[in-house]
Formats: sequence, structure tokens, C-alpha cells
Amino acid sequence: MNLHRKFYNKMLEWKKGNGKSALLIEGARRIGKSTIAELFAQNEYEDYLLLDFSEEEEDVLENFKNIGKPDKFFQNLFMLKGKELPPRKSVIIFDEVQLFPKARQAIKKLVKDGRYDYIETGSLISIKKNVKDILIPSEEHLLKMYPLDFEEFLESTGNSVAYRNIKEAFENRIPLNDAIHRRMMELFRTYMAVGGMPQAVVAYIEGKSYAEIDSIKQDILTLYENDLKKYDSENREKASVVFKVIPEQLAKRNAIFKFSLIDKNARYRNYVDAVDFVAESMIGNICINVTEPDMAMELNADRSNFKLYLGDTGLFVTQMMKMENKENLYRSIIFDKISTNLGILYENMVAQMLTVAGHNLYFHEFMYQPENQVQEKKYEIDFLLTPKKRIVPVEVKSSDYRQHKSIDYLKQKYPQLKLRDKFIVYTKNLEVKDGFTYLPVYMAGLI
Repeated sequence: MNLHRKFYNKMLEWKKGNGKSALLIEGARRIGKSTIAELFAQNEYEDYLLLDFSEEEEDVLENFKNIGKPDKFFQNLFMLKGKELPPRKSVIIFDEVQLFPKARQAIKKLVKDGRYDYIETGSLISIKKNVKDILIPSEEHLLKMYPLDFEEFLESTGNSVAYRNIKEAFENRIPLNDAIHRRMMELFRTYMAVGGMPQAVVAYIEGKSYAEIDSIKQDILTLYENDLKKYDSENREKASVVFKVIPEQLAKRNAIFKFSLIDKNARYRNYVDAVDFVAESMIGNICINVTEPDMAMELNADRSNFKLYLGDTGLFVTQMMKMENKENLYRSIIFDKISTNLGILYENMVAQMLTVAGHNLYFHEFMYQPENQVQEKKYEIDFLLTPKKRIVPVEVKSSDYRQHKSIDYLKQKYPQLKLRDKFIVYTKNLEVKDGFTYLPVYMAGLI
């Protein structure tokens, strides 16, 4: 089953370059990188060759020593793979290229040779061991790929018109019809429970039970955990532990990552590489605290103070099973019975949607003493974004809750900030009032 993936259009844009660069598709495992690469090759080229470096024979790998002699390289390659490709009408796919970095380094000479196009797919391509001792080619066009977003989920499940209505409503800042809004929330909660991992979405489309869908997601989580354990054994780090405690961390009142939940003696400096690995593997989305809101957020970033969200909220639902009854959890999500302790699912989903939309994630904690208070209190902005050279605060509510004290006090503490857009993401219909845009959660990816 071919799911609707907007990523395909990005690949078409790359192909217009007529072989001037290789396309490098980076993403977490099991999000569909290999599938879309091969589908694209089948549809857009006369022929293609797939080299899967997770299972290629040694003779194929050894042949890369001939990369300085292109004629010999291709002669040997085609003999070993039992097929030949017509020049300038074919593409060669380097699948799981992180497992054989020399192939990635060879891209420079292969692109210069110009006979074929090249698509690389990989996970953890920037991790130290995968770039050690190789020259990263400048001829790569890097695109990050994520699980299906809400628009792709709707398109793939036969609701292609729905997201066009959502976009139009967002752009014009007008609410949807109430009945349509309720339907969109129902579909969104289903998407939140199923998630965007292609195998899980296909199972949902095929009418599999939520228990079967959950089993698929559990297998993916196990795969991730095994990858992390392998990293831990090679680097003496604690990435697998960091990953496992994400639900517990997010279940706390403010969701800020506390190492004391891992070990009372744990410190950031001892876990920094493990945290970075979870984020760089794209199975987690990290949100960094900034000590002061500014356009150059990274200059004020306190990287030891962060939140860590799961990259796919559907996987987060499955990961939470240790904390919640499985049957009750799915029922609670889909039938809109989310309790306070499950409200973090919405925040995780918004983090996921903002990441897919291209935002770097930051939040801000600050002390402020309102006029009617006798002492300072701590306030927090869930997300601070910087689209189009402006600062945009985003607060996430898991219900129709409309208060926005944190943003109000942010404006008073930093009067120099010009906040043209202020978003309260919640579960009710769109409304613009008193300078705030109250945005239904299914529109968060359009910010």
C-alpha cells in the first residue's frame, strides 16, 4: 500500500537539478525512507539499482576501492549485481548508507562522473562513528524525513479534502463549521493514538484492531531500544535509559527533564552525549530552554535545561502502556476522555508537528512578580518559535482552557519584545480575540 507522502514532491524538486547533487534522505528507522526511495526510482526513472548496505556482499563493498576508475567501478558493479543501467535515465540507491561510510564519500566522484542519479537513505548519518575518517561530500542535498503528519494521515485514510479546509481556515483566521471541527478533532485524536509510523497507519487502514496496531508499534520501540543499547555498549553511554524514561519525564507537572529520575547522583555532563544521540537519531525531539527570548535563540540556549519529546506520538502512546491500562488508554484518547495526566500527549504532538514544520524547539522559564502578588513566581512558555524573523510564543492546553498568564507576563517582563502572533493551542474551534489566536490543535503544524 502506497501512503500519501508529501516528501515525494520534495524529491521531484531535487530531480530537477539533473544530477548535480545526490539526494540524502535522513530519518529515524521505520519511517519509510527505503520505501519512498524505491517507489520514486520505479516511477521517475527508466531503471534503477538498489544497494542495501545492511546485506550487500563483501565483493560489492570491495569494489568501492575502484571509485577513482569509474569505468571499472561500474563494470564490476553491474557484473556483481547482474544488471546494467542506461546512463542518465537511471538512479542508484544507497540504502542504509550509514553502515558503509565509504559509499557516502564516493558520492563526490560519482556525481562528478554524471552517468546516473543517486539517492542515499540513512539513519544516524551524523553520528561520529558514521562520519569518522571520511570526507563528507558537498554534493549531497540533505532532506529530513519524518513519520506521517496529520495531513498525510488524512490523505492516506481517504479524507483528502479535509486538510485543504483546515489550511484555508488557518490562513483566513476563520473557524470551521462546528460539525466539521468536531469531525477533525475525532480524526486528530485517532491520528494521535495510531501515530504516523507507516506500518501502524497501514494496519489502521486495513482495519486491524488497536491491539494489533499497538503490537506493531511495540516492535518498533523494541528496535529503537536495541539500537540504543548497541550504542550504549559501544560508547559506555546511557541513551537507552534516557529513551525509556521519556514518558515518566513528560508526566511531571512541567515536563522538564530531571536526571534525578534516572539516578539521584546523575548529572547532565554525564548524559549529554546520550541525550544528543536520542535527538540526533530523530526518535526524540528536544526542546531547549532559553535564558532570555531573542531572535538568536541559540545564543541564549541553556542546553542542560530541556524537555525531550518522543518523535512520534503514536509510539509515545504505546510507550506509556507501562503507566496506563492499554484498553483504557486508547479509549480515553479516541473518545475524548483524556485526563489531566494524559494532557501531555497534546504537548508531545504539538512538539512533533512544529518539528516537522521546520521549527527548532525552544521554551522559556522566567521569574515574574505580578502586581497582585507578594513575591516572584516561575512562569513558562511552552514553545518559543522564530518564524519569519519574529518571536512567536505558543501555549498548549489539553482542553478548552483559555488563560494565558505566562504570555501576558512575558510581555510585561520583556516590553521590548514585539509579539505579533500569540497562539493558544487547544481543543476548541479557532477564534481570534484580544490579540490572541486560539488555535485548534490539528492546525498546530501550520504555525
